[in-house]
Amino acid sequence: MITKFTQSNYHQICDELALNDVDLGDIIKAHGYPPLWSRPNTFETLVHIILEQQVSLASALSALNKLKERVQELTPARVLLLNDEEFRACYCSRQKTAYIKYLAEALISGHINLEAFEILPDGEIRAQLVTLKGIGNWTVDVYLMFVLQRADLFPIGDLAAVNALKRIKNLPANVNKEALITIAVQWQPYRTVATTLLWHYYLSAPKKVPGK
Repeated sequence: MITKFTQSNYHQICDELALNDVDLGDIIKAHGYPPLWSRPNTFETLVHIILEQQVSLASALSALNKLKERVQELTPARVLLLNDEEFRACYCSRQKTAYIKYLAEALISGHINLEAFEILPDGEIRAQLVTLKGIGNWTVDVYLMFVLQRADLFPIGDLAAVNALKRIKNLPANVNKEALITIAVQWQPYRTVATTLLWHYYLSAPKKVPGK
């Protein structure tokens, strides 16, 4: 069964999570409901997510905008017309250039079909996407959460979500992944929405000053 969240049930799910986890409830009390972050199911979106790997959101957006300026419309066919020097001029590393090209080729060949993903289970989508070089579990998690609005994912590889969870639960910095996953299991079947609360907290709460 595919579980999704929508604009109409988003706050209701947040409230349900808040009832079952006081720390999540405290986030809503202090900062309100999180935005319902979403992105269209397009090649451009997946390129954007690839560009976001291990860099700041601002850097990724800058590279994306440069690519769009270069090709006007970010499509697989137009991207494949660019040479490596043109990618470098758009702030794309050699690795990410290769990843974007692999993705474009997979879409053109029909190996990957984004429209078909709309009705496929999470596991099948993950199995297909991770066959592409440069797409790992974090990229798939973000795609499933932001693009397809799948409701029950916890991105254990996302530092912002993990650090927010450690902070609201007063966990030690060296807590292992298994302990974090165990906490997240309690939020099923809405781990994605719980994660949006964690991101909302991470972006809204004052950062701790070291030594204070």
